Amino acid sequence: MAITNQKVLRMVFTTIGGKAFTITLPQPKAGLTLAQVGTVMDLIMAKNIFATSSGDLATKRDIKVVDTTTDDLYDPPQE
Repeated sequence: MAITNQKVLRMVFTTIGGKAFTITLPQPKAGLTLAQVGTVMDLIMAKNIFATSSGDLATKRDIKVVDTTTDDLYDPPQE
């Protein structure tokens, strides 16, 4: 039982087929900018390194840094 914090960088692309494709990375660097993440997303699309069921990554859809706090109130007894 503890309170934990987790921060992730979530990069969402749109594929050629119109579906969303998300890459989530833990513990992003503090002070990350839109320009820095946008450059990385452009590089990922240019290198075409991910194969999806709905085609290549076509455009950037969304960029978020998500900070989550979890308050674990119960742990089952150990046997």
